[in-house]
Amino acid sequence: MKEKIKNIIENVGLPRIIIFFFLVSLFVLAPVVGISLTTSINDVIVRFGMNGILVLSLVPMVKSGCGLNFGLQLGIIAGLLGAVISIEMEATGFAGFFMAVGIAIFIAVILGFFYGVLLNKIKGDEMVVATYVGFSSVSLMCIMWLILPFKSPNMIWAYGGSGLRTTINTQGYWFHVLTDFLQIKLGSHIIFPTGTILFFTLLCFLVWAFFRTKIGTSMDAVGSNPDYARSCGVNVDKMRIISVILSTVITAIGILVYEESFGFVQLYMAPLYMAFPAVAALLLGGASVGKVSIKNVIIGAFLFQGILTMTPSVINNIIKSDMSESIRIVVSNGMIVYALTRKSKVRS
Repeated sequence: MKEKIKNIIENVGLPRIIIFFFLVSLFVLAPVVGISLTTSINDVIVRFGMNGILVLSLVPMVKSGCGLNFGLQLGIIAGLLGAVISIEMEATGFAGFFMAVGIAIFIAVILGFFYGVLLNKIKGDEMVVATYVGFSSVSLMCIMWLILPFKSPNMIWAYGGSGLRTTINTQGYWFHVLTDFLQIKLGSHIIFPTGTILFFTLLCFLVWAFFRTKIGTSMDAVGSNPDYARSCGVNVDKMRIISVILSTVITAIGILVYEESFGFVQLYMAPLYMAFPAVAALLLGGASVGKVSIKNVIIGAFLFQGILTMTPSVINNIIKSDMSESIRIVVSNGMIVYALTRKSKVRS
């Protein structure tokens, strides 16, 4: 029995087990301190659906050996451009959402290609350079959001101002088109976002299936042993570029799902630090710089969003103080620091 428990701890990881039971304890404490348990469960499910695809977008680059995608902001920018162009064209409902997705994918392919070419030139330092790429792209777009020729009164600054607003409402366009699709109400407080979860599940399946194709297998081989892959006739640089493009495209789709559920498109500095929670969630799920699976994505996204959702409200009610935002920042940054500094085995 002791040996079996030891094997479980080794396979799952003691920190991950502690985090899981900490999350369970928060759910147990919630009704004790006056928080609705059903509302809390609903919030965790919604946030899981909102953020899951952004975590999934990291998988291709890890598989190909390009490391964790700290340049996630490039894909986010592609998604934001798709969103504002869709709103500018006054597209609504599913047509508006999927128009935004189509435009975002087109832009993401272009950005991902040049991003991949750059990463091929600095092999070994991908994550450092990716961080600079992500940060600098956000700064560049702060200028572009002011000078791009958008005219929609729902997006530009009021009273004759120029440039786009910091926050743009998606109400009246494609707000909750996925969230409300086949929505299931469980009681009076739990509203299951069926459409969002189904869309996330579909993308997980497509990524899983892709890595069982010839290209996906070649990409995985490049990440495992590039010299061996090259000796087998695989174009290593090409596979890496494809993985970066794929990661950027999934990110662009992910931020649109986030905006569809959240209800707002947030521009300027909003995307700056979005890579870190996604990376932390993936690592919390058991992934490493050299090894990842869809299971890591699902577990990590749920644990990260569960802790991030439950901790501020529970602690707030315990200490009877409105410090939810401060607690949220401490908890989220604490999980990010843990995830980025924990030791993990890299596949050989």
